[in-house]
Amino acid sequence: MTKPPRKPPQPLLGDAEAPIRSRPRKKRDPAQPQLTLDPMPARIDPCLALLKPKPPKGRQWAFEVKWDGYRLAVHIEPKGVRILTRGGHDWTARFPAILAAAKRLPVSTAILDGEAVVFDEQGRSDFGRLQQSLGGRGGNRSSRQAVMMAFDILYFDGHDLMETEFTARRHLLEGLVPAGGEEAIRLSEEIEADGDTLFRIACEHGLEGIIAKDRNSTYRGGRGGEWLKIKCIQSDGFVIVGYQRSSSAFGNIGALLLAARKAGQLVYVGSVGTGFKADEAMKLRAMMVKRKVSAPAVRYTGRRKNLIWIKPKLVAEIEYRAWTHDGKLRHASFKGLREEQDEAAVYEIE
Repeated sequence: MTKPPRKPPQPLLGDAEAPIRSRPRKKRDPAQPQLTLDPMPARIDPCLALLKPKPPKGRQWAFEVKWDGYRLAVHIEPKGVRILTRGGHDWTARFPAILAAAKRLPVSTAILDGEAVVFDEQGRSDFGRLQQSLGGRGGNRSSRQAVMMAFDILYFDGHDLMETEFTARRHLLEGLVPAGGEEAIRLSEEIEADGDTLFRIACEHGLEGIIAKDRNSTYRGGRGGEWLKIKCIQSDGFVIVGYQRSSSAFGNIGALLLAARKAGQLVYVGSVGTGFKADEAMKLRAMMVKRKVSAPAVRYTGRRKNLIWIKPKLVAEIEYRAWTHDGKLRHASFKGLREEQDEAAVYEIE
């Protein structure tokens, strides 16, 4: 049976001579959700590094230098720039150089995560110098020497990146803050090296240690293990519970009596009598006098004399080499007081 002839094909766009027109747009259905930009969070709880005794193994880990300063988040918005401490306090006015550098970055909205540091003559971050540049604990001085070492980006041009893997976040950060810059916002560079080798070199150069980050991890606040810290020299926060008077020492402070936390309680962990500068000691003595109490906040069985007990409100950053068999700090040295706004963690004894 013969098939009927096929109709000639119609032009793809209808009448070939007619002008090309799109279909008329329909009015938007109010019930249909809009694809809007992600709202910028007012504050992000920072991801914190978990202390480990040695570097992890495997290609999933990226390594950086551990910086010794104050954790900051720089919020860049159309209405201006905010610089927040780890505890969420606004310190924009205290870092004018970082503020100016943030305004020059080629981005309309962003949140950068990093560390404010001041470098010594050897190019190492120095916590004591940072504190001095800010006028000491409780001071109101602005630091023009401080620079921010940026190591993460959490929000970029209207997009929340916290659920994005670390490798992709680093790619965006490196495009925004190039390596080798001399601005007040600089890239904390990833170092291509075996973790053990990098850690050994860092310790040989007098650095505090290194940070290891899981390349596949998303960003979440707290110590979840996505970031690890491996320290050459131990440095942690301890509560000052008292001091020993001495007429021959700076500020008449012979030693500070320190405490750590254990099962929710403060326990005495020894003293520190070195690392003080004359002007720092005088300011510290004045702060402690205002907090004097009659009874210690810890159980003390030592034999020191001329002891003054204070309220356990001041947190000192202490550098030390090890612990003694009875749970006391060995070779401790005072580095400075932590700011309340910095919310430095007090050492927890497991």
